[in-house]
Amino acid sequence: MNYKWALVFLFCAAAHGATTNTTMTVNAIGTGPGINGLSAITGTATLTNIGNGTFSATVPQQLSGTCSLKGVLNCVDLPFTITLTSGDTLTGTLSVPVTLVLGTPPSVTGSATITGGTGAYSGATGSFPSLTASATLAMDQESVNITFTAAGSITTPGPPPPTITQVADAANYSANIAQGSIFIVKGTNLSASGFNQFGFPLPTTSNSVTVTFTPVAGGSGTPAYLIYLYNQGGVNQIAAILPSTLAAGNYNVTVTNGAVTSTPFATSVVQRKIELFTQDSSGSGLSVVQNFISATQLDVDRFTTGSVSGITISPAKPGQVLIAWGTGMGPVSGGDNVASPGFDFTANGVNVQVIVGGMSITPVYAGRAPGLSGADQINFTLPSNVPTGCTVSFQVSVNGVMSAPTFIAIAPTNSASACVSPVFTTAQLQNFDQGGTYTTGGFSLLQITETVPSVGTVKFDSASGAFTQYTGFQLGAISPLATLVLNPAGTCVVIPLSGSSTNPLTTGTGTHLDAGAVTLNGPSGSNITNLALTETSNIYTATIGEEGLPAGTPGVGNGTIVAGAYSLSGAGGKDVGKFSASLTLGTPLTITGGLPAVVTRSAGLTLNWTGGNATDLVEIVGLAGTYSSGANSALTGAEFICTTTAGTGTFTVSASILSQLPAVTASAIAANTASSLLEVLSTVNPTAGGGLFSAPLAAGGTVSSTFSALLGTGIAPAYQ
Repeated sequence: MNYKWALVFLFCAAAHGATTNTTMTVNAIGTGPGINGLSAITGTATLTNIGNGTFSATVPQQLSGTCSLKGVLNCVDLPFTITLTSGDTLTGTLSVPVTLVLGTPPSVTGSATITGGTGAYSGATGSFPSLTASATLAMDQESVNITFTAAGSITTPGPPPPTITQVADAANYSANIAQGSIFIVKGTNLSASGFNQFGFPLPTTSNSVTVTFTPVAGGSGTPAYLIYLYNQGGVNQIAAILPSTLAAGNYNVTVTNGAVTSTPFATSVVQRKIELFTQDSSGSGLSVVQNFISATQLDVDRFTTGSVSGITISPAKPGQVLIAWGTGMGPVSGGDNVASPGFDFTANGVNVQVIVGGMSITPVYAGRAPGLSGADQINFTLPSNVPTGCTVSFQVSVNGVMSAPTFIAIAPTNSASACVSPVFTTAQLQNFDQGGTYTTGGFSLLQITETVPSVGTVKFDSASGAFTQYTGFQLGAISPLATLVLNPAGTCVVIPLSGSSTNPLTTGTGTHLDAGAVTLNGPSGSNITNLALTETSNIYTATIGEEGLPAGTPGVGNGTIVAGAYSLSGAGGKDVGKFSASLTLGTPLTITGGLPAVVTRSAGLTLNWTGGNATDLVEIVGLAGTYSSGANSALTGAEFICTTTAGTGTFTVSASILSQLPAVTASAIAANTASSLLEVLSTVNPTAGGGLFSAPLAAGGTVSSTFSALLGTGIAPAYQ
């Protein structure tokens, strides 16, 4: 395999239904004990026009009276199996007079049926209505020599039709396929078992498999260029390249396997839709990026410096040249089934920008990768003042349309051998690079009071949590909010935002673990007694209560989060054992004068409050950003998170912090072209008020977990 192809993808036949006329001949010996001493018949079998094999039948201990041989009073049904030399099997039933297995008389007639099989004969049926058999007792009188011949036919069903379950781009696995891009088709019966990869020129048909795009409005179909056919381990997938010449629009995609064609699967073709390959082929998380070390060394971007499976790795460095890999940048001239000589989109009127940690960078080259087809490479240089860290957000914009968010690792200096994480040590990062995992558990109570237009003040109370295992490729899925307790009290951090509109802070996803049934109990006045959290894909949630909504609103609980002691109980499941946790809450904070509807960034923001335990942590969170257009609408802006304790009663967010947020107007927020947030939340300090607990893992060891609460109020202000 070409090395660059390997990098991109590392990280990231039966016969048709037919009837065969055949004669079955069996030579076997019956042995006991059973009817007259017989219990089994074994020997050899020959089926003309089919093949040879072994024969085995079971003799029942007693006559059932259900023999299917018509017109014979005393007969017996003998289940049998013929195992052909190919390994395929045929199963069925012999119906013969019982005298055959008694050894007298020497000659009888009967019938046989085929009711199934394996391999090429899975689902086979057959009938042998005329069977002639003979049987003689062996000289030792303890076995019977049996021979029979039967003429008939066997019908094998045709192969099941291909079924398509997904058509998606090969990087992010989302709908809509760009002209000239790599895409995948997932389903069943798409191709024969095994793995077949094709070289240049890529075929449109191989092993009788074709992927065709036919316009929904009608017209002739266009075949895609096949990269590989994969059908192993229960996964059936085809990778292909969509011709650049196929017009944008709505299409029906079909897969033809042999003479059988799938039901059409609707998809859309677009001109451009850049998506980035990721190192675990998940479509999110750590991006496939190479760090330029020298003309002979390109390191794969990871957290530490070293090697994995013979491939050198390192974090990126400020000022370094990087190469990112994706697909969907757009159509090119020339054949998509041959190695590309290279095509620079930026030199042909396409605006491509690389966004790293919120910084926009113009690439040196952004186009089709020379020597490949359908794959795009983006060469760019990191600025000397680029944000650093182990999960720096990374996206590419093509004519204003953003790729889905991923992340890369960037070390703080050129001499550093590892990126710096506020959560993990260098040794832990090295473990991630070598395939290690990190498991964490977190459950939280949440009470937010907000002002909702046309409704008024609304209070939402809920509980949620999960136990989650992360690989190094998924560390970006751990939100900065989850590690906020590590920030010293009295400080603020600013996080550049450049991510999806639904989840601007995180990229990637972890694997949630099964912890069985989880229930919540609260103090007097909370109306929370044995409240069962609902489990969905091993994520646990419960609506405790909602106050201020119109009467009759469905799904509104009657509980509320109040001061006092709360307990969480887990019955234990497949992955996580039995556990319990407790938490004691003080009163929620009351913001003096409420939160402002307009924040003047240059003036700073002072907030005062009462309530809470003196040691409770207080989080002041503010966010402002604008949305891009396109399928992967992204929020670009910044968020600040300040930490203090409830006992201080006041905090000032400085103008230097607020000035790093962009200005957003109330009208832009109302039009959903911008977003803003200002929240003040309090949570019990786990080192002072409880909430830390351990849960046993079925795989061994324990997982350190937290049971916390976030109580507060929020608003969507204008930032000016």
